[in-house]
Amino acid sequence: MRVLVTGGAGFIGSEIVRSLVSAGHEAVVLDALLPSAHRRAPSPPGGADGIIVADVRDREAVDRALRGIDAVCHQAAMVGLGKDFADAPDYVGCNDLGTAVLLAAMAGAGVRSLVVAGSMVVYGEGRYDCRRHGPVRPGPRTEADLDAGRFEPRCPSCEMQLVPGLVGEDAPVDPRNVYATTKLAQEHLASAWARATGGRAVSLRYHNVYGPGMPRDTPYAGVASFFRSALARGESPRVFEDGGQRRDFVHVRDVASANVVALQAVAEREPGAFAAYNTGSGQPHTIGEMAAALASAYGGPAPVVTGEYRLGDVRHVTADSRRLREELGWRPEVGFVPGMVQFAEEPLREAAAGLPA
Repeated sequence: MRVLVTGGAGFIGSEIVRSLVSAGHEAVVLDALLPSAHRRAPSPPGGADGIIVADVRDREAVDRALRGIDAVCHQAAMVGLGKDFADAPDYVGCNDLGTAVLLAAMAGAGVRSLVVAGSMVVYGEGRYDCRRHGPVRPGPRTEADLDAGRFEPRCPSCEMQLVPGLVGEDAPVDPRNVYATTKLAQEHLASAWARATGGRAVSLRYHNVYGPGMPRDTPYAGVASFFRSALARGESPRVFEDGGQRRDFVHVRDVASANVVALQAVAEREPGAFAAYNTGSGQPHTIGEMAAALASAYGGPAPVVTGEYRLGDVRHVTADSRRLREELGWRPEVGFVPGMVQFAEEPLREAAAGLPA
């Protein structure tokens, strides 16, 4: 299979390319190679059949990249929460317009298999249960509660503190920031494309991906990169809230293998099919636990819990990834502790503040 990987020179994309080549496939990379994400132009990652340097919004370049392609793995995106709402046009342009241009080009080229990088942020807050009222969906946390250090969501009926659980793909979506909104829009576009063209699409809803090659020192990277960058500067990781936020940290190598499995499976789906799969380790940990494990593995200063917060952050969201395991046979292989040790030892990607590929 010959696969176009958009954003294929970036953190996750380059690992996907290596996994595709190891599995006997051919990979073509389309990447804008933005200076904000790539201090220097990389060589083709992992045996890729060259790099087409272009923005995914460039229809002519995308048409050229799609020649001879059997399937597309769409990773190109602006990621993270960014700095403030002024970033909104960039997020919508990169993520949603870029996806629309790609899908239109695929429709014209007759390419009918797609795997898109989704995100767990489409859920908003994760699954919660009230001991009195059962499953409930709390609203956004208020500034007053956050200022007072009341970080845990409470039952909207009785105000009791809620018990977090694993969120499944059938949970209602509730994007609570610009990035989350654009990721959900990407899924809607992919689903509409599949229905209109007889294509087949899968969205892998990544949970907190970490590992070697994450961009460092950028407000657009994930929390694992923030902590690892601080340790590299000899500083303590700064943990927001009380550190009790639950997440599912999944290694980039496992995410790459999930993409390879999904690309192999998507071609066998019925025409017009779209499906979303949570992609997580299945082993929730708090952000405080992750910071402590990483600092210990790095041999750096212990984390500092600051009590600070960001509006738009959710308290708990952890994956129920059984559907991906049961339907596609995927299994994560990198455990939390060995993954953090490897992450502490291997270098990050040098990048200025901007848009990671």
